[in-house]
Amino acid sequence: MDSGLDTTAAVRVERKFYLPPGRADLAYAVLRQVCRNDPDYPEGRVTSLYFDTPDLDSYSDSASGEWERHKVRLRWYDDADDGAAAAVFLERKTRRGLSSAKQRLMFRVAPERLRLGRLSKGVVDRRSLVDALAEMGHHAGARLRPIVAVSYRRRRLVDMLSGVRVSLDSEIASTLVARDIGVGSFDVRLPGGVVEVKGPDVELPASLRRLRLLETGWSRYSKYCQCLGAHLFEAEAVGGRWPSGVWPDTQEA
Repeated sequence: MDSGLDTTAAVRVERKFYLPPGRADLAYAVLRQVCRNDPDYPEGRVTSLYFDTPDLDSYSDSASGEWERHKVRLRWYDDADDGAAAAVFLERKTRRGLSSAKQRLMFRVAPERLRLGRLSKGVVDRRSLVDALAEMGHHAGARLRPIVAVSYRRRRLVDMLSGVRVSLDSEIASTLVARDIGVGSFDVRLPGGVVEVKGPDVELPASLRRLRLLETGWSRYSKYCQCLGAHLFEAEAVGGRWPSGVWPDTQEA
């Protein structure tokens, strides 16, 4: 297993806009009026394997909106398998208030390690994972383990005037890897989608303010938090798979 290291964490501001079911194609049409498709990777499927402590500290911090919080995940793409090896990226994401930074390390692994039934083993061997996270400055007091795998369709765009990057994520689905912790379904599909705008400051470029035409507002939407919450509480919680403040009786499932 070989790796390529890039632990430089560039700071950016992320703004997220939740899309009710059936709005993803409309959102794409609105965005294409002012954005061009990413020239290198316009569209593809993304899969992320999220890690957390036995007490789910990362999930709890995200759910409660802590000012500073961290996420650790392994991420790969639908073209990850290039024959002998698959490209997998270890990512440590740090959020402080409205700004976030991401450190990234690439591994090459055998494609069979990405099979759903093997994800509980973590894809990358534990020693490599611990050493890489230490180099990124992550020293969790508790042992990390794989919790949930989240996949979604991502359409990538760039605002033509400002250069700000935009992603449109839909068809969000997750599988609970740590099956000893859930009371809901092991497999969940979330309703709706999310637009993420990633730029240097909190103010939206003028060209992107037409997102308001979608009748959606800025949210703290977290795929990890939303998916894991559905696995943990779906059987008993009002709302289940829906973001806070969005009620299923007012939206199409």
